[in-house]
Amino acid sequence: MKPRNFWVCFLTLQLLFVNLWASDSTKTKRFEKTFLRNEGLIITDSDSKTYSYKPLQVKLSDDGAQYIRFIIWHQQWLSTSNLANKNANLQLDFMARRSRFLTYAQLNPNILILSHWGLNNLTGSNMSPLGNDADEPQLFLHDAWTEFKINDALYIGTGLLYYNGLTRLSSASTLNFLMIDQVRPFAHWHSLGMADQFGRGLGIYAKGIFNKFAYRLTWTNPMKNPFKAGVSYGDITSDFAYTGASNLTSGGDKTGNNIIQGYVNYFFGDVESTKLPFWVGTYLGTKNVFNIGAGFYYHGNGMYNTVTNKHSNVLHLAVDTFMDKPVGNDLSVTAYASLIKFDYGKNFMARWGGTGTNIFVQSGLYHKKSKIMPYFGFQLGNYEGLNKALTSLNVGASYYLFGNSAKISVEYHNVSNFAAEKNGNTDNVNSQIRMQAHVFF
Repeated sequence: MKPRNFWVCFLTLQLLFVNLWASDSTKTKRFEKTFLRNEGLIITDSDSKTYSYKPLQVKLSDDGAQYIRFIIWHQQWLSTSNLANKNANLQLDFMARRSRFLTYAQLNPNILILSHWGLNNLTGSNMSPLGNDADEPQLFLHDAWTEFKINDALYIGTGLLYYNGLTRLSSASTLNFLMIDQVRPFAHWHSLGMADQFGRGLGIYAKGIFNKFAYRLTWTNPMKNPFKAGVSYGDITSDFAYTGASNLTSGGDKTGNNIIQGYVNYFFGDVESTKLPFWVGTYLGTKNVFNIGAGFYYHGNGMYNTVTNKHSNVLHLAVDTFMDKPVGNDLSVTAYASLIKFDYGKNFMARWGGTGTNIFVQSGLYHKKSKIMPYFGFQLGNYEGLNKALTSLNVGASYYLFGNSAKISVEYHNVSNFAAEKNGNTDNVNSQIRMQAHVFF
């Protein structure tokens, strides 16, 4: 697909989102009380008993201006083996996809501190006898930052950061995904394991809201010990490796030590919370949201040409749009679309994306009475390093027992021509059905 066609698709989707958002906006009032500050919810069961969720929070002052908030969540998966291997026996595997604990404290209206740690992807294949082998999944620090309020439009923080640029999904919350998980391959988490630690980097950020514009700008250092960052996963040979920070210049100097990234979006409807960096995946129709955003990711001298021994820059650009709104008494729609232009260098194919363009769309329709949301997601990557386009498809449904705090999901997931994980002669390297039990409080 040519770049021009990508823009046509994106703009068409955007116009559709505008039309849906603009219609019947007055109907949102009946939904607005479902969430408390976008976090709590109230549910009435079939016996007319009312249950409410309130944040696990400890007040440190009588007026509540000083407090500590705790969030705990688990996501347990049951997945089939690769269905593309038709001659293989069917296997069902359990996995602890995420087990996390996050806490933050508002010491006073101007100072916040946050810590987030946990475990990812624990399976029967990578468990260790005592749970402490160095190469196996373990608890580790995901986020750790302190933040200072300068004024209502400017906050500055520093530490291990998740204030990513490029797109909304680059800083997606794992508590309220629309689909079962982030779209894979992780085009939005494009530098995961390549230049950062699970989407995080050490550095400093500035953020805020001005009128209805929300912005974030981050400066971090790259990881000096990247996971196979020097490998180009494409079908076509590339002279580039994403190891610029690990290679000295011809003069013997260190370089490639700075990553600058940012994201700005405009709220046409309700203004979303930006207290934390985690963008919500779906509000289940409790807000009337329509945003358009744009972002960038720049890593100066991040690439290294293994033939010429020269450095070059990494530059990614993106636009996206997000909508969540009620469309009837018992229905609400959530939709998202993004267009990313990646540039690592000629023919380079990273683990999650490559030089070229990526388009992603997802949408879900939530039925309030049944508490069910069917959804789909589709990704198309046209990369110089691949002989044919990369695609991924997710089709599934979630049953929300208690809003985003508790849900059961089932999903069909398929990736085609994922160069980083090819398996023999089949291009459908990850075709499976997976189920998830998700709970947080």
